[in-house]
Amino acid sequence: MEQMVILTGGRVVDPSVGVDEIRDIGICNGRIVPPETIPDAKREDMSGKVIAPGFIDVHVHLREPGQTHKEDIATGTAAAAAGGFTTVVAMPNTVPAMDTAERVMEFMELVAKKANVRVLPAGAITMGRQGEIATNIRELVQAGCPVVSDDGSTPQRHGLMRSIMQAAAEAGVPVVDHCEDVSLSKPGVLHDGEVAKKLGLPGQPRSAEEVIVARDLILAKETGCHIHLQHLSSAGSIEMIRRAKHDGVKVTAEATPHHLFLTDEACLKFGTNAKMAPPLREECDRQALIEALKDGTIDMIATDHAPHTEEEKSQGWEKAPFGIVGLESAVPLCLTHLYHAGLLDLNRLVALFTTGPARLLDSFCSKIGQSLGNLAVGSTGGVTVLDLETVHAIDSRSFKSKSRNCPYDGMRCKGQVVGIY
Repeated sequence: MEQMVILTGGRVVDPSVGVDEIRDIGICNGRIVPPETIPDAKREDMSGKVIAPGFIDVHVHLREPGQTHKEDIATGTAAAAAGGFTTVVAMPNTVPAMDTAERVMEFMELVAKKANVRVLPAGAITMGRQGEIATNIRELVQAGCPVVSDDGSTPQRHGLMRSIMQAAAEAGVPVVDHCEDVSLSKPGVLHDGEVAKKLGLPGQPRSAEEVIVARDLILAKETGCHIHLQHLSSAGSIEMIRRAKHDGVKVTAEATPHHLFLTDEACLKFGTNAKMAPPLREECDRQALIEALKDGTIDMIATDHAPHTEEEKSQGWEKAPFGIVGLESAVPLCLTHLYHAGLLDLNRLVALFTTGPARLLDSFCSKIGQSLGNLAVGSTGGVTVLDLETVHAIDSRSFKSKSRNCPYDGMRCKGQVVGIY
């Protein structure tokens, strides 16, 4: 049965073609169509709302299989839909890890039964994500992986990472990397600065991230691999990426709302709900990230949605896991602290959630006849609808996610997600 709707009277913002105007959008069977081709469709009034391409989050932990006490495919994708995301990329740090084609296909069978939005799987780059034996990247891509990653860790042996990048380049798929040299980061639990000293806790220096960023950029230049650098936290990393892009290295990068809007001072207020990997750093780093959003050094915003139970997060700084939930708070926070704060215009902010992440996935999506991140006729990426003006408070008790590990509870925001199509 055909599903047809026309969204009328909304402000359409599509950075892929520079559109920002009042117009109608037609949707039929999951594709954008000219409204005049579906004259009998249901009409929904979007006056006063923003209609954007479906938002994409390239960094999400759905925790299934193996950790469904934290999250599962149904609850994680319900949280994504509530947060305005029509497509998410699921990280491979499941139990077992998504390190073979068979495991990827088993995961996608679960997705077909449970998911509320489009889910694309990231395949692991080493077996068991142990950083020792490379996976068969070509088989993972054939099984449906648009990217490969050991998210949460990275191979520490540079020769292994080089061979992984060579294989990924041959397979035409980006390597997505969590930049952390564990010989520098361990046993740190937050940024190596004054807050760590005040709390009497071991810190992680910026160099733990920057050493791997430097390595990855060198190897990407040498191998021709597209390297995508996750959840950047350091001003030094940003400067290296800026130079590498100028030199023609095939690199993209993401920032998270927590690194954009919080510093390590949040650890004093929120405790382990501000324990992140990489850690929240200092104001100079936060400002560098924002400048990188403005000048294009950072290509996209991703949530790194990392659900944990209250019991796990209550174990204290040394034992509590890293990470926070982010799918349902990211867009209101960005509208408030980037758009309404006058740091980014709406076109650029929408691009960070649409055209930026879509470019990371374009090669794969074009092979399977999918078009994400735009509202062109034929696009299958969906639609995200925004209300720019409503003032509200983030309420973690209303989250669709199973987990509540969020430092933003009660924070006042201006702007929210109305829904997705």
